Amino acid sequence: MKKNQSSKSWIIKQHRDQFFKKSKVLGYRSRSAFKLIELNKKFKFISKRTSLIDIGSSPGGWSQVASEIIKNGKIIAIDKKPMEKIDKVKFYQNDFFDSKIQRKLLEILPEKVDVVISDMAADTTGNKSLDCIRTNLLCEEVIDFSVKIIKPEGKVISKLFMGEDFLKVKKKAEKKFKKVNFFKPESSRGESKETYIHCAYLNTL
Repeated sequence: MKKNQSSKSWIIKQHRDQFFKKSKVLGYRSRSAFKLIELNKKFKFISKRTSLIDIGSSPGGWSQVASEIIKNGKIIAIDKKPMEKIDKVKFYQNDFFDSKIQRKLLEILPEKVDVVISDMAADTTGNKSLDCIRTNLLCEEVIDFSVKIIKPEGKVISKLFMGEDFLKVKKKAEKKFKKVNFFKPESSRGESKETYIHCAYLNTL
C-alpha cells in the first residue's frame, strides 16, 4: 500500500513539474535534457564540431541535446542499460566501470575527445548519506577516466551530490584540471542535493 501511495505521489509531482512537461512537448527522453542545456549555456563546452562521450547515457536525454548542437563532430554514448537509437550517436551497451570496456574505448577512438559528460547517479538505497557517497564515487571515476581520453583543453561535466565527500571530489578535480567550477541548474529540483562539476584544461604539471 505504501509503495502504491509513493508511486502515485511521484506521478503527481512529475505532472506538476514544468520541465517534465516541457520534455514531453519537445520530445526529450528525460527532463534532465534541460540540465545540459543550462550547463552548456553557462560554460559553453559543446559546439558544432565537438567530439564528445556521454557516460551513463540512458535513456538518452543528454545525447539528444548534444546531437542537436553537434553537426560535424562525434558523439559516443555508453550505458549498461539499453538506449533507443539517436541520429549521429554511436551507442555502446556496456558497463563503463568494466576496465576492459574503458580500454576498448581508448582503442577505438582515433584521437582524444573535446568533452566528457555524465549525468550518472547511483541507484538509491534509501540511505541518503550512502547514496551521496556512491554517486560521488561515480563522479570520481568519470574524472579519472576523462584525464586519459580528453585533449589538453578538454572539458568534463559530471553530476555529484553535496555531502561529506564533496570536498574530496573537488580536491581531486583541482589536482587534475586548471579550472573547476560548480553549477546547479534551475531545472534541477530544489530539494535535490545534486550539483554539477565543470572541469576545464588539463593540469599537465
